[in-house]
Amino acid sequence: MTVPQGPKWLYLHGFASGPESTKGVRLAAHYARQGIHLERLNLRQPSLEHLSFGAMVSTVREALGGERDRAILFGSSMGGLTACHVAQEDARVCALVLLAPALRIARQMRRTVGEPGLRRWRETGWLEIQDYAEKRQTRVHAGLLDELDALEARSDGVPDVRVPTLLIHGRQDTTTEISYSREWAQGRRHVRLVEVDDGHELVASLERIASEVDDFLRPFLASPAAR
Repeated sequence: MTVPQGPKWLYLHGFASGPESTKGVRLAAHYARQGIHLERLNLRQPSLEHLSFGAMVSTVREALGGERDRAILFGSSMGGLTACHVAQEDARVCALVLLAPALRIARQMRRTVGEPGLRRWRETGWLEIQDYAEKRQTRVHAGLLDELDALEARSDGVPDVRVPTLLIHGRQDTTTEISYSREWAQGRRHVRLVEVDDGHELVASLERIASEVDDFLRPFLASPAAR
């Protein structure tokens, strides 16, 4: 008799981050102790310098596996937005855990970079940023901004997600505004919003996050097939 396989657990890091991010590593260790493999994907696709949202989505969809496979997606910041768009398009996603997701990302990026920074980005073709994964200065091409603008124009920056979703956001987040998470969660009975007293990185809230996720994903944790 074939034993049914539980869903894959995939972690999607944020912009200018990587698979070795603190949250990803800590959550992977937490679930490894419970016999569950949380796979940390590399979304720097095709590279950070030439980052493409479409390539990020394609990378996640390929990691989902075959037609009968299922997955739980953990997404941080831009990885959270990516997880939402994959879930919107692909029925293999059965649940989401979103950590400070970058909803309405084009607006958020404009606020963060500022109008002078946006003009330089357009004029030179590049935006200078800090690469948190490799701890160095680098740059990102202007094509990413065009892609995010087009994405927001199609959906107003608000993905249509129908799967059970746990959304955790810090009240002191100055990178991705919590107001967008509040607005998105309102009226969606399948979305549970948890607010914590923390900033964008949510590092001070990792124990709380693990506890909330354990409760949210208890049906999967209780199933031997999930291991």
